[in-house]
Amino acid sequence: MRLYLLALNPTDSVTEGFLPAAGRLGLDVTLLADPAHAGAHRELCAALPRVEVLDCDVRDFRSVIDLIGAAHRPDAVFTNSDHLQVQAALAAAYFGLPAKDWTAALRAKNKAQMRRRLADTGMETVWAAELAPEQPATDLLALAPPYPCVLKPREGVAGEDVVLVANDAELLACCAGIRSRRPAAALLVEEFLPGELYTLETLGDRHGVRVLGGFHTRLSPPPYFIETRMDLVPEPPPAITAGVLSRLDALGVGFGACHTEFVVRDGRPRIIEVNYRAIGDRCDLLLRDVLGLPLFEHILRVHLGIDLPADLGARTGRHARVDYPCADRAGVLTAAPGREDTFPGGGVRIEYHPLRAIGERHELHRSNRDYLGVLRTFGDDRDAVHRAAEKFLTDRQWSITP
Repeated sequence: MRLYLLALNPTDSVTEGFLPAAGRLGLDVTLLADPAHAGAHRELCAALPRVEVLDCDVRDFRSVIDLIGAAHRPDAVFTNSDHLQVQAALAAAYFGLPAKDWTAALRAKNKAQMRRRLADTGMETVWAAELAPEQPATDLLALAPPYPCVLKPREGVAGEDVVLVANDAELLACCAGIRSRRPAAALLVEEFLPGELYTLETLGDRHGVRVLGGFHTRLSPPPYFIETRMDLVPEPPPAITAGVLSRLDALGVGFGACHTEFVVRDGRPRIIEVNYRAIGDRCDLLLRDVLGLPLFEHILRVHLGIDLPADLGARTGRHARVDYPCADRAGVLTAAPGREDTFPGGGVRIEYHPLRAIGERHELHRSNRDYLGVLRTFGDDRDAVHRAAEKFLTDRQWSITP
């Protein structure tokens, strides 16, 4: 069977998750890669005999369809990229394969469309306004935004250029700053939704949606929204889960993997954004390990038209957290721990995965791109997990020289 996998830059989810899973399923893989990143994919896939990498303009669904039509017959077309869900859905539908509804994929990616759909269906109303690339930012002031409000790229990811603004002057200044970096991007300004931030991780087939669990997310201080820590919530409250699932249903979201971010206040959820893919930043790998699930195989099987088992068989009673040591300034990383995978005692496992090499220089992005590494800690005892994680973070040093 042949899997076509669409990708932009290499990610741990693909390299350590989906490609090994495809190998275990006996699939031949054609990885359609953006030409700017195809070389990096070829290096990473060099030792995988059943994986070929082809250059493709993966942002254009017509190019994807043309290439697939001229190559091997497809059995599945899949992507875990935020930017390519619509393209993969359209290509899969063209070849008559199981696929996400492309309209739902578009609503999830385009945050303005998401807000309209939730409001039109009566599920949730959030004040929001778009700013087209050629439109003067002063047009927003006439709409009297409800400060504080959040400004972000309409189709952005990873918290990049997401900022809390308190008044007209800050709104105009931040619009100018984002446009200097993203002149072609449409922007969205929306009501700030206070509350505790959570995620819901779901996996669906043609029969419905299964809840894998969720995370309680800790953020950096305002005005930015950098995820600094994720605590696993293996069994989210049923009422909250039902509220989130009803909103996803209104968006048409359900097939395959989905990572939904929402806040809870006064006992009800309000959607922040819907990422129609598996959670990233190594949290998907954590879910696989903690729940004891063949998570990546399940996701690929769904796209091959194979239903999920009645009982996923998830392991219960385990606790986990993920910490992201983060740069607080631009400069050269001069000290940092290396890769570690240890068992410090108390039934706890710690895995530290560096994301930057010592000697590398980076600018400050005020987003997930500032992560220096990923610390995953999990075990059967909640307190032991937290003690081990805090000790690791206290005992290690990360230094950046401007």
